Amino acid sequence: MSNILVLPIIIPLLTAMTMIFFRRRVRLQQILAVVSLLLMTGINIFIVHRVSQQGIIVLDVGGWQAPYGISLVGDMLSALLVLVATFICLMCTLFAFGSVDNDHKVYFVYPFILLLTCGVNGSFLTGDLFNLFVFFEVMLISSYVLLSLGGKKLQLRESIKYVIINVISSTLFVIAIAYLYSITGTLSMAHLSERIAIIGQDGLLTTVSFLFLAVFGLKSGLLLFFWLPGSYSAPPPAIAALFAALLTKVGIYAIMRTFTLIFYHQPEITHTVIIIMAALTMILGALGAISHWEIKKILAYNVIVAVGFILFGVGVGSFDSLTGALFYLIHDMFAKALIFILGGAIISIFGTDKLRSISGLILFRPSLGWLFFIAALALAGVPPLSGFVGKVIILKEGITEGHLIMSVIGIATSLLVLYSVMKIFIHSFWGETLLSEGDQKATGTSSLLPGSILTALIIGMGLGAEWVLFYVQQAAEVMANPSLYVDAVFRRIN
Repeated sequence: MSNILVLPIIIPLLTAMTMIFFRRRVRLQQILAVVSLLLMTGINIFIVHRVSQQGIIVLDVGGWQAPYGISLVGDMLSALLVLVATFICLMCTLFAFGSVDNDHKVYFVYPFILLLTCGVNGSFLTGDLFNLFVFFEVMLISSYVLLSLGGKKLQLRESIKYVIINVISSTLFVIAIAYLYSITGTLSMAHLSERIAIIGQDGLLTTVSFLFLAVFGLKSGLLLFFWLPGSYSAPPPAIAALFAALLTKVGIYAIMRTFTLIFYHQPEITHTVIIIMAALTMILGALGAISHWEIKKILAYNVIVAVGFILFGVGVGSFDSLTGALFYLIHDMFAKALIFILGGAIISIFGTDKLRSISGLILFRPSLGWLFFIAALALAGVPPLSGFVGKVIILKEGITEGHLIMSVIGIATSLLVLYSVMKIFIHSFWGETLLSEGDQKATGTSSLLPGSILTALIIGMGLGAEWVLFYVQQAAEVMANPSLYVDAVFRRIN
């Protein structure tokens, strides 16, 4: 039964390879993509249920047990993130049906969305650092192609910047892996956790941990986010939604995993640095969001604020703060996909993302307007929507653990986030309309189905928080007690 862990990786890979042979048959590619993602969603729900009932699933690829072979590990953290990521890929794919130009659909947009799904799922499920690097690269190579889809001057410029940044971070990743291997003699995460617990985390290992933090910080937008607003503003709306919901989250997952499983022995140094970086990320991201008047830039800076807030919970490092961080992470994946989809619809209707050039959309698109309003409230953490629960848990635990200033920063930046997204809502939907009744009637309608589903999810996740917390707390338990992960990989339990 542990073989089921390979399905979220192999299904999108095989589907993408099949699609390549049907380049001109866009309708067939769309059917294959939706069927594949629906199938994976069902499988991932089963994995979450099985992990919840029977504990961590471990697959030793080729029969070689860790630390000698390649392991896939499905604990509740991995299982939940794989499920959410696959579902978001499904929503973004549905949105892409009507938002990506027909001329560009033949350039493998759907195969590369599936390959990106393969890379993201593999990153969440792998049990060793080298394969984490490999799946990161699968994800990044797919994102390079998707970012440049359309071939506009802005896209090409941002693609070059994005590629250079990620090549640098990947190089640093390899260097960090080499240093860690030279010290410990292993790359299995479970084996690393066990060995470092025995030999102790000395100054050299702490230095190596900061190298990993720099790498994952670049990928997640933790303080080192200078590349992100431009890169996330350039691709088509469906791709931007996919990037905003997933790419930085893989970096956040990597920080969560490494600093709760491997480098957790000197929290007074490592976790303090994470908290400081999180504070600066929230402040700078919020200032960027309120200072811009372009929808794309405002939404991109909101991605940065959320990264800081989630990693504040990780930096505190207690069971409750990790629970809040994971709950907020899952909420943010849904909410960012939703707000980018709806923002993309607004831009496609007006043909511009400059707020001073648009107004009065509520008359023709009331559904779009109210969906955006709910998404804006969810992003700010207004009850009873999904953002509220995770935010309250993180802030409460932050105050309990003595991080009062950070909690104040979290509340203040949340208000600035609310101001920035309400600015989009007010300028786009209220005021005298600039559109005629028949103007652009068909544009933007592809956002309504995925937008409605995601809105229902963030409302349901808020109202049914207790049910979601049951699973999130199982994930937090493994993060707070890394021996559970280690024992499962080495078959000391189960």
